[in-house]
Amino acid sequence: MTHDLSFWSLIANASLIVQLIMLGLVLISLASWWVIVKKALVLTSAKQAANQFEDDFWSGIDLASLYARISRQKEEVSGMEAIFLAGFQEFLRLRSQPTMDPESVVSGAQRAMRAAGSRELDHLEMYLSLLATTGSTSPYIGLFGTVWGIMNAFRALGLAQQATLAQVAPGIAEALIATAMGLFAAIPAVIAYNRYAHEVDRLANRYETFMEEFSNILQRQSYSLRKSHVEAARAPVAQD
Repeated sequence: MTHDLSFWSLIANASLIVQLIMLGLVLISLASWWVIVKKALVLTSAKQAANQFEDDFWSGIDLASLYARISRQKEEVSGMEAIFLAGFQEFLRLRSQPTMDPESVVSGAQRAMRAAGSRELDHLEMYLSLLATTGSTSPYIGLFGTVWGIMNAFRALGLAQQATLAQVAPGIAEALIATAMGLFAAIPAVIAYNRYAHEVDRLANRYETFMEEFSNILQRQSYSLRKSHVEAARAPVAQD
């Protein structure tokens, strides 16, 4: 008696539990590949946007002009632009209040930038947990399907009058497909997760560095403006 050991035939002849496990692994793999492609586009766009903004920011452009240009953009602001916009907007708001000292103005701008930076990192890290979950659980899901299939194969073998390798081979082969599918889903997810997590960390470091450098600039501007206001207020007294 011959058995059809082709890939699709083994899947079609597998038990219902094993087929459901295979279907689940296929869906998990498709979801992880969707995240892999989506995150590749998002992170590439974020890095390009950060490079472009840093070129503009350090080109010597007036901060007020840069703020006005970003504010007029029709598309949604993200990345370093969002951090800059939040920080400078809060800086202008607090600086307009005469009772605010320079330290409080800069501290308020820093808090606004940290909040904007946290939102940007949350956006970059979105769905990465799916890749981590896929990489850690898919092999075990496939292994469960394999164990279940082998159990059924040996149960059928025990009921047979004469045990031969030809009788048990198809059942073991269809069971091992579940493990192979689990590895197929897990390996790309693990590789992508490690790479994307590293890229997110690098962007987070760039955002943190920018916030520190921008805070120093705002601090110098705040003290310079405060000094000019003090000198202007003392000018009439000196003339008397």
